[in-house]
Amino acid sequence: MRLFSVKELSDLKEDTEVLLHGWVQETRTTKNLIFVVFRDHTGLAQLTIRRDSWNGIEVDNIPRESAISVSGTFMVHGKSKTGPEISPSKITILNIAGSPLPLAVSDPVNSDIETRLNNRFLDLRKREVGIIFRVESDLLWGIRKHMSQNGFTEVHTPKIVGTSTEGGSDLFAVRYFEKEAFLNQSPQLYKEILVSSGVNRVFEVGPAFRAEKHNTVRHLNEFTSIDIEMAFSDHNDAMVMLENAVRSGILEVSAGEREVKEALGVEVKVPEVPFPRITFEECVDYLSSKGMAHRDGEDFSPDELRIIGERFTGFYFITRWPASLRPFYTMPDPDDSNYTNSFDLQFRENEITSGAQRVHDPEMLRNRFLAKGLNPDDFSFYLEAFRYGMPPHAGWGLGLERLTMIVLGLKNIREATVFPRDRNRISP
Repeated sequence: MRLFSVKELSDLKEDTEVLLHGWVQETRTTKNLIFVVFRDHTGLAQLTIRRDSWNGIEVDNIPRESAISVSGTFMVHGKSKTGPEISPSKITILNIAGSPLPLAVSDPVNSDIETRLNNRFLDLRKREVGIIFRVESDLLWGIRKHMSQNGFTEVHTPKIVGTSTEGGSDLFAVRYFEKEAFLNQSPQLYKEILVSSGVNRVFEVGPAFRAEKHNTVRHLNEFTSIDIEMAFSDHNDAMVMLENAVRSGILEVSAGEREVKEALGVEVKVPEVPFPRITFEECVDYLSSKGMAHRDGEDFSPDELRIIGERFTGFYFITRWPASLRPFYTMPDPDDSNYTNSFDLQFRENEITSGAQRVHDPEMLRNRFLAKGLNPDDFSFYLEAFRYGMPPHAGWGLGLERLTMIVLGLKNIREATVFPRDRNRISP
């Protein structure tokens, strides 16, 4: 007998024999009938059992969320409003769930986020929660396809490193035998080295770690970063690649738009490209026209970004950031070294991605280290690659959880993270 998912049942003929694996969501009884609401990872079905002809196990009191296996026949003309209807011939209890449940799965009770995360194994069984991660998977698949179609090679770089990627102290220290080491903030230095090797286009999907003491709904201390680097390219090339990668990811999600709308009430809108571009200076002027004086040398505040974001209905780029606000590897604007060939991808007030053209001249790069108060000798493994024909290059790093949060309109980035790591949470 073939194993089916609930989603596949709608295409079957009357009395087709089926095998299903899943969970008991609810049991209802009458004098003559027992109804079991069955759930698997694709949806709900109803098991309809006639007492007078049932020779199987006692099903009246199977605890909710117990794992079961069901053999039976599909009833095309079933009258259930729950979902496809099955007349079971055999039900096997695979694992009985404890009672009471620490977190309701089917009851219309909204638990707080901490309770949900503490019981993530049950929280993920909820349709409206589980679908978030199917969307996240589709987003990533769409982006991966775009990278592959545009000649990128997927790579994997070290996550234990001996020095900071960007300088500063936002690093998690780890014990590494007799040496001091850190969890990597970004694959930035390694992906630049790779494009010097003749692998002209690389991308990586992997964890990144930031020891920032944030405690907001938008920040994580461990997140999934999608990074690319392109040889013989500048910041404009990188922006085009980014906007089309984002569009490709959302286009992949849109294939399941109906299910997303039913579960979350969200309409998946595929963005048009190109995304609007606005320079940092234009943002400052716009804020001034709104009576907000931006302080020189500082990043935009959340309130300022909210005002800027009101100009746009969706994604947009802020370009030409001041050199003082960008890492050492960012290429200065050739017309004014106080600014850089860099960009942020925004959605309204939310930053999603940072990127730039990188410095490829070794002497300029050494001077950039010094200007940022860093010792070039600490980055000798990185600088060495620039002495032997490093091509011009550009790239970006995209947070997968934050993009998922934006696409689905989630209120907390931890909802888009299977097992979040933030300032207060290191378990489960």
